[in-house]
Amino acid sequence: MKIIVFSDSHRTLDGMRTVIEREKPDYVFHLGDHDSDAEVLMREYDTLPIVTVRGNCDGWSDTPKTRVFSLGGKRFFLCHGHTLGVKEGYLRATYAALEQKADVLLFGHTHEPYCACEEPEPGQRLYLLNPGACGSFHPTYGRILLEPDRELEIGCYKI
Repeated sequence: MKIIVFSDSHRTLDGMRTVIEREKPDYVFHLGDHDSDAEVLMREYDTLPIVTVRGNCDGWSDTPKTRVFSLGGKRFFLCHGHTLGVKEGYLRATYAALEQKADVLLFGHTHEPYCACEEPEPGQRLYLLNPGACGSFHPTYGRILLEPDRELEIGCYKI
């Protein structure tokens, strides 16, 4: 299963469309700033499941600020990150994900791509992915490959 992760689109849709057409994902996660962009994609790709959270530029939205989403036997904690102080560090977001018993923490807000796998306790893994900003001058996105009986494959890529 292929999951594409976008954040901080800021009303720039063409890059997301390009990635969806090229990657042909099974799911798309949009981590806010502007979640209305995800709504446009939902109409254009009406058979593609798109899961969203609200960012700091989405004050008018009733989209939740966080979501816990289970897929392929993994728990995903989705947030934009602004309420968890990700510009100062990832500790609060990591604790929030661990409280939700998440396997994967997805966040945005910093506009800087970041991929890591941490081991908070022996034998426990938490994957962290910030796809960067798909609506910036150097647009990026995240990709997660989720296959049974294999480690998650996560990465950040240029559009």
